Amino acid sequence: MPAGAVVNRREREAAVRRSMDRSPPRVPPGLCADAVRRGGRLLRRRTAARRLLWLLLLAAAVAFAVWALAVQPWVAPPSETTPPLTDW
Repeated sequence: MPAGAVVNRREREAAVRRSMDRSPPRVPPGLCADAVRRGGRLLRRRTAARRLLWLLLLAAAVAFAVWALAVQPWVAPPSETTPPLTDW
């Protein structure tokens, strides 16, 4: 380990105290308004995406129901050949 990386407890405490004694950095004046605007836009996008996904799910369910009613896959297909009738 390099010699410069070793820092004892007192030096760490002194560095923390120095950083706590400084005044906090100034926040830009429009930061809150920008954050609210971006958050609102993100919320609208998520809502629109969620509605689009529900709409696609509904459309897929309707398409499947229409297909199932038209094709009726649960019904056995009609037989193409008939057994021979003899001795009736």
